[in-house]
Amino acid sequence: MTLAFNQIIAELKAMANPANVAGMARFGIKSDNTLGVPMPALRSMARPYRKNHELALDLWDSGIHEARILASLVDDPRQVTFEQMEKWTGEFDSWDVCDQVCSNLWEKTPFAYEKAIEWARHQEEFVKRAGFVLMARLAVSDKKAPDEKIAVFLPEIIHGSNDGRNFVKKAVNWTLRQIGKRSLELNSQAIAASKRIASLDSPAAQWIAADALRELKSEAVQARLQSKAKAK
Repeated sequence: MTLAFNQIIAELKAMANPANVAGMARFGIKSDNTLGVPMPALRSMARPYRKNHELALDLWDSGIHEARILASLVDDPRQVTFEQMEKWTGEFDSWDVCDQVCSNLWEKTPFAYEKAIEWARHQEEFVKRAGFVLMARLAVSDKKAPDEKIAVFLPEIIHGSNDGRNFVKKAVNWTLRQIGKRSLELNSQAIAASKRIASLDSPAAQWIAADALRELKSEAVQARLQSKAKAK
């Protein structure tokens, strides 16, 4: 292990806050190997170590909750491999680590679209969540992608909408809403997908559809998309 790794781990442990760990647990964040260091502190710690792939691998392998989030902040997406993505995603054990890795790192790799669909079809809870979180993030951040590239996610959303597990259900809903807020065309397609989901005999699907439709058909969203379309 490098000097930087040892310094980071020592600093993380010095900032350990059991009260924060208890608070995180109330939001469904696992408490094993968790120190309770807040995200602003982690982002500040990451700044001097950006694009350090080897350090990221070591931080992940430490198994410490916050060190794994730091790994996603310091890694170089250009050096990320398929094998690394499979390994880390297969080891997700908390929704916040899942979401941070997808948002900070996976979405910036060349494999993001492929992995989003692959993982959305997976049965393991956090792997499946990762697929939908990636879709949601790409719908927001890949601003140059044509609507057709984002629309391929909608059949996956319909297929995944009957999964009643909380962390999957919320990710599916998040993805549907993000796609539907991207453009007028995708809004129309997302509303149509929501109506199909609403017809499924599944409490999870019906919750996803009702919540998505409430936002996607709202005056605020419609006005913003109309304004966006006129500005083009």
